[in-house]
Amino acid sequence: MTPVPDATDGPDTLVRAAVPGDLEAIVALHTRARASYYRGRLPEALLDDPAERARWREAWAGAIERPDDTVLCAERAGTTVGIASFRGEEPARPDVVMLHQLHVDPAHWRSGVGSALHGACVSAWRAAGHSAARLQVYWHNRRARDFYARHGWRPDESRRPAPDDTHLSLLLTLSPGAR
Repeated sequence: MTPVPDATDGPDTLVRAAVPGDLEAIVALHTRARASYYRGRLPEALLDDPAERARWREAWAGAIERPDDTVLCAERAGTTVGIASFRGEEPARPDVVMLHQLHVDPAHWRSGVGSALHGACVSAWRAAGHSAARLQVYWHNRRARDFYARHGWRPDESRRPAPDDTHLSLLLTLSPGAR
């Protein structure tokens, strides 16, 4: 796990490393956020499927426990309102990190929570010596694509999407001025 010091962004947002006791709040937030941007694009039954929720619960539990993964929680007034997960992309490229998840509770969109999480991620990546970060964003999630563009992410020219891809690969160069 990449060490992440507690950090604040604004007077009411705390970003900290997740602990096992955060798991249920993380899964609930992930479920709400995922439903908001996939609704109308995936079958409703899949969005509310207990087996799918169990699969995500297992994935988040594994991420929290993995020593090479970092999971962050953004809190306001003691409530988890945002989450992020990242780890090194591959052993052959230790300078590149992969942002696997970044979700904000839909009730807190456009309130600075995503920017606080993003800033904490970038700080941790720089501290760990990464020179770049990658992510996959759902093609139809315009809100997320716009968010990442505002934070300096650009299409990854080395990973051009196939015509039937549902996701777009983005790259962030971690220059000293990137946030």
